Amino acid sequence: MADTPVSSSDAAADSQSVLSAEMDAISESYAASGSVESQPRLDYAPYRSSVLRHPTKDLHHADPETVELWAPAFGPRDVHALESDLTIQDKGEPIGERITISGRVLDGEGRPVRRQLVEIWQANAAGRYIHKRDQHPAPIDPNFTGVGRCLTGDDGSYSFTTIKPGPYPWKNHYNAWRPAHVHFSLFGTEFTQRMVTQMYFPGDPLFALDPIYQAIVDPKARDRLVANYDHDLSAHEWSLGYKWDIVLTGTHRTLMEEDTDV
Repeated sequence: MADTPVSSSDAAADSQSVLSAEMDAISESYAASGSVESQPRLDYAPYRSSVLRHPTKDLHHADPETVELWAPAFGPRDVHALESDLTIQDKGEPIGERITISGRVLDGEGRPVRRQLVEIWQANAAGRYIHKRDQHPAPIDPNFTGVGRCLTGDDGSYSFTTIKPGPYPWKNHYNAWRPAHVHFSLFGTEFTQRMVTQMYFPGDPLFALDPIYQAIVDPKARDRLVANYDHDLSAHEWSLGYKWDIVLTGTHRTLMEEDTDV
């Protein structure tokens, strides 16, 4: 007797059309409500795992001084200037579109946040992370680690040279793809002040299909996560430039992952 074929676990997942219909309904309901939601929804049902992962009770509060006694610390001498160039970390050049990402870290009053540790990590040009849990069949670039860091200057500025990441599949639903993005991590004066967010690229066709991005139901708030192409930042025969300012406080602040639980 022939063996019974084993179906993939993906076969039971909802289709993109089902997810898109859910997201469209939520968007229409939000637009009709006349309200303004400046924060993303933590229990955004199309983002399937958020239903189980979002907090439902007050967080446990810890003594920050005790935490800081055991946390590592970085100073200006610990971060080398070359760590902000992700294209020179190995013996050869990585494959893909070379880009420059620059901007400023600001407070809600537009004042620069100086000496801020900024870290980034991302997928390579094929949409693959160097991580044991990322096993989809896209190539790993041996010359690209996908991680870098820098300290902001006196004017709050930062700059990275890297490779534009590719979109990648994820398991939220069948044929689900995340828009290309770069993860940003920022530290204040203490490690308990760490914040994490994602920066996206303009014009991505996957925006409307992505439940993580759409969990921010207010379009203006979503737009604050999208970088702007800056031709003056582009370098002749070298790289395309994207500008993205990060605002830490105020009504126009950049949304962080503790806001979205993603």
